[in-house]
Amino acid sequence: MAKKKKNKTTAEGKFRFDLDTCSKRKDLSGAVSLFESAVSQNIRLSNYHYNALLYLCSVSIDEPSSKTLALDYGFRIYDHMVSSGVAPNEATITAVARLAAAKNDGDLAFEVVRTMGKYELSPRLRTYGPALFWFCSNLEGGKAWAVEEHMVSVGLNPEEPELAALLKVSAEMGRGDKVYAYLHKLRAAVRSVSESTAEIIEGWFCGEAASEVGGVDCSLGGIEDVALRNGGGWHGQGWMGKGKWVVCRATVDSSGQCSSCGEKLATVDIDRAETETFAQSVAALAMEREVRSNFREFQDWLDKHVDCEAIVDGANIGLYQQNFAEGGFSVPQLDAVVKELYNRSQQKRPLVILHNKRFRKLSENVSNRNLLQQWLTQGVLYTTPNGSNDDWYWLYAAVKLKCLLVTNDEMRDHIFELLGSSFFLKWKERHQNKTKLRTKRVLPSYVVLVFENRKQFSKTGIKQVLSFFVLASYFSNSEDLRDDDISLHLSRSHANAKAVRYTFVKGNVKLEMPPSYSLFIQESVKGTWHVPVSSESNEESLRTWLCITRPSSHELTDKPSANEETQVMDREMDRRQQCDFKLSSCKTEGLGNGSCENNTTSMTGKRKERSPSPSRYA
Repeated sequence: MAKKKKNKTTAEGKFRFDLDTCSKRKDLSGAVSLFESAVSQNIRLSNYHYNALLYLCSVSIDEPSSKTLALDYGFRIYDHMVSSGVAPNEATITAVARLAAAKNDGDLAFEVVRTMGKYELSPRLRTYGPALFWFCSNLEGGKAWAVEEHMVSVGLNPEEPELAALLKVSAEMGRGDKVYAYLHKLRAAVRSVSESTAEIIEGWFCGEAASEVGGVDCSLGGIEDVALRNGGGWHGQGWMGKGKWVVCRATVDSSGQCSSCGEKLATVDIDRAETETFAQSVAALAMEREVRSNFREFQDWLDKHVDCEAIVDGANIGLYQQNFAEGGFSVPQLDAVVKELYNRSQQKRPLVILHNKRFRKLSENVSNRNLLQQWLTQGVLYTTPNGSNDDWYWLYAAVKLKCLLVTNDEMRDHIFELLGSSFFLKWKERHQNKTKLRTKRVLPSYVVLVFENRKQFSKTGIKQVLSFFVLASYFSNSEDLRDDDISLHLSRSHANAKAVRYTFVKGNVKLEMPPSYSLFIQESVKGTWHVPVSSESNEESLRTWLCITRPSSHELTDKPSANEETQVMDREMDRRQQCDFKLSSCKTEGLGNGSCENNTTSMTGKRKERSPSPSRYA
């Protein structure tokens, strides 16, 4: 019979077990007693132990009964940690910053973050949150802006909760220049804003301070040139127009026209310089994995074939829905796509990328060989060399030529490799269209041609295709689609981008035009603003937009007569009276005086994904 092992639990082991039990139960008093006992027994505490204790303190500050104890022991524990020579980590600093903010000491919350440099620690957004939100809620705008500046200096960009708080404090302090800057940072950071952020934006435009900003001295043509260089949808030159703003809730139709002011929204393009830089990054990655001479040969070839308006992932399309016994690469299917693109692009031929090994196999069939050879002669087909990954070829071509990319490839591998690029993250945020089941539309600014049918959808669910200058849509499980129906979604790049839906029904192509505008905060060349509000609805036509207008600066240039100026003002007044203020009703008082009946929700700075958890101190 085996001998029973003796229990050799050490004091340190028992301490950790008891501490973990307190953490699970959120028992602050028990954890404090353990800490006092450990100190009296000279038990060596590790980073894990200190973080567990600080975590308990930081999550106990919201309870009135335990707040005093949490603050008192929180700082005592941290001081003991530092004096014991135990180096803190990011979780440590974040917990202490929360304690400092709860103690109403925003300066200390920020100071502890700035000490991370000497420990060679990298802060996270949550690390800055306590100081930033405390300064914002206490109207210490200068210090809040300093926190954001420090945040950006270490490579962190604020997200909607931080930007909303900064926007709110700027508005409440009447700083129109800061409000303008943060509106544009918000535009770059999110696709649509939450209801609470929408209320902050409305509150600013309803206030007296907002009516006093403006007067950009720039011709309409100059503003349009700047907007075009920016990719459309914004100019960033400053407030335009004069007088009070009109804030309405509106919808946008499929053509991009606002139901309130009648203005057409733009399709937003990515900055051209950034696009070129990113194309070079893709090429560099490709040449790390491909034979350099092969890929450079392709680059040279591509420079001579810049007129194509679509890049086709030949293998992806040819193998689509061919996973059955008699299935194989479908050249007729690929040919159908090539012809459709040719007809849709004013008879400009697309470029099909196909691996040489597959090309040789397909060429064994006479009918296939004749078509493929015709494509080679016409410059429609490029075969990648043996041993290469054709993904890099069509990916680079789509980015370099800024044109259509036809694929159903999710490109997870490429995404993981390129996630380190801030441009890619920016692009993804701007172009990823998240929808739910039964949606039948797509709203990318760049190009995609994707297949899906009802049978495959029922098996695999929503399929997302995301790549550079590619954004696949999601497909409906609509009862009006047959099992052999194929949906094709196409969206054009640049300022005239359009999303087109194709459906193959028994070989016949049907066209349906979805909305042709981008879902982002937009600043027009007239100085108007349109802000999309987040919605749970899948129907884009039902989405609420904030329509924010006033007499445009170009309408009041060239010294208009008193009668002309009165007519402009009268038009704005008529629309002001017709607007249905569903978010809140604007009054003449400023934001700080409660200008809107639905007062702006205070920013707590909390995120669901950033809520404290026991694992944070690990």
